[in-house]
Amino acid sequence: MSESQPIWIRDPLAILADGAAHGVVTSGGRIIELVGAGCEPATPNAAVFDARAHVVIPGLINTHHHFYQTLTRALPAAMDRELFPWLQALYPVWAKLTPEALDLGVTVAMAELMLSGCTTTTDHHYVFPSGLEDAVDIEVAAARRLGLRVSLTRGSMNRSQRDGGLPPDSVVQDEDTILADSARVVAKHHQRGPDAMVQIALAPCSPFSVTTSLMRATAELAEKLDVRLHTHLAETEDENAFCQEIYACRPLDYLEQCGWLGSRTWLAHGIFFNKEEMTRLGKAKTSITHCACSNQILASGCCPVCEMEEAGVAIGLGVDGSASNDGSNLMQEVRAAFLLQRARYGVGKVSHKDALSWATKGSAACIGRPELGEIAVGKAADLALFKLDELRFSGAGDPLAALVLCGAHRADRVMVAGKWAVVDGVVPGLDLADLIRRHSAAARRMQIG
Repeated sequence: MSESQPIWIRDPLAILADGAAHGVVTSGGRIIELVGAGCEPATPNAAVFDARAHVVIPGLINTHHHFYQTLTRALPAAMDRELFPWLQALYPVWAKLTPEALDLGVTVAMAELMLSGCTTTTDHHYVFPSGLEDAVDIEVAAARRLGLRVSLTRGSMNRSQRDGGLPPDSVVQDEDTILADSARVVAKHHQRGPDAMVQIALAPCSPFSVTTSLMRATAELAEKLDVRLHTHLAETEDENAFCQEIYACRPLDYLEQCGWLGSRTWLAHGIFFNKEEMTRLGKAKTSITHCACSNQILASGCCPVCEMEEAGVAIGLGVDGSASNDGSNLMQEVRAAFLLQRARYGVGKVSHKDALSWATKGSAACIGRPELGEIAVGKAADLALFKLDELRFSGAGDPLAALVLCGAHRADRVMVAGKWAVVDGVVPGLDLADLIRRHSAAARRMQIG
């Protein structure tokens, strides 16, 4: 099959799209036709992929992660702690990150995401110990090797323990260094337009790990370079207390004072916003990433997703760091978000299609990529195909609902920009056994010291 040849994904078992019962045709990285029941494609000479055993959904989009944290999953020193003491336990370990370890951590996270049906992912890398100055470049190289679409955020911290912050001095950088490298990675890697495979956003870590000066300067730089902004906000009550004590205001007020409240920004967590703040977020078109698993494991709270949406806030999904999740499976995150929000709001407010929408159209809105997250003509040919041949699916009546309710966790096929990135449940060319061996060894070296 030629890479330029159109592909007809024919007769899916089920598809999350209207008017596509007979499948979809892709070409040139785009969806060019939806084929309705009883119809044939108008596109000539399309190669056929028989999808009768597959449920087809838009490629899932992960809007918050920390790839390097795959190296510290289920770390005993950090278990059973809330956010601030959890960070304090982990920062000394993360300070040992090397370029080689980061490359392994990134590759593991990306592969795990892809195998779960993810076609686009963000990452929030904000620890820069000496020798790791090229962290974003390492991530870009890994994404290109694997064929994954990415929106990587150049994270930052410049308020260390000596300044009243949480991180040790060894993982922070000064403001000038941060801003210079932010401009460098945007100039080197950021692609524009609907076909972009690599985009860069700017992402100071949190109100308690960066200075006001850096927050404001980063907003100004993002405006100048026309890139997006990302940070953690309203994740815990401790953060609220910190902002009240240090800045004499709540986190959202502080964000607005720093020039961040607008459509360029998406925020991770968003648990502790009040009704008035949700209205302000909606009017500003600032988006929120819901991180259901991480929020439950750290006992941070529950994002008020339905109130947010009613206020006009777009909601996406993120697996968050693999040291708080402790995984990078976005399909499982869809199920976790569904269950958490269903328990909060009831059966009449949250359906399996809502949860899938958060991980597709909602996540696309978070990262400013309207061409992603939907199966429609003109949209990117980013698709995830799941088989229902496991024991967990036996007896399922609704194939789409089964993905969420029965706990799908591994895609059989994944297409990114019209190219197969996962084939028969495998990332082509990636030796998983060797990757696990080398990644586990790097994790042990970091954890033991």
